[in-house]
Amino acid sequence: MYYLFLLLFPVLVFGNSDFITASEYAAQLYKNPRGIGCQLCHGEHGEGKLIAKYKHKGKQRSFRAPRIDNVAFASFFEALNSRKNGMPRYYLTQEEIEALYLYLHPQYEKR
Repeated sequence: MYYLFLLLFPVLVFGNSDFITASEYAAQLYKNPRGIGCQLCHGEHGEGKLIAKYKHKGKQRSFRAPRIDNVAFASFFEALNSRKNGMPRYYLTQEEIEALYLYLHPQYEKR
């Protein structure tokens, strides 16, 4: 009986609070949505990032991920639900997309 109490005590004390906050969830999701973190290409805060430099037909080229901290939600949503210019498809839920957007645009956080 004592062990049952020890197992249930944290639930009774902390049961009404969320495990992590919405901003913590969003940060974790940004760093690992489905195995490849957004920050690897788009930077720690969505500022955009150089992915690779290469030569093509004798000309120096570069491949950059765009900034995503300054786009409208509709464009952000569309980009996450399509595949173009090297962007992988993550198959995120509406809740996950909204969390990622709020991570990059904290001024819009629900109060």
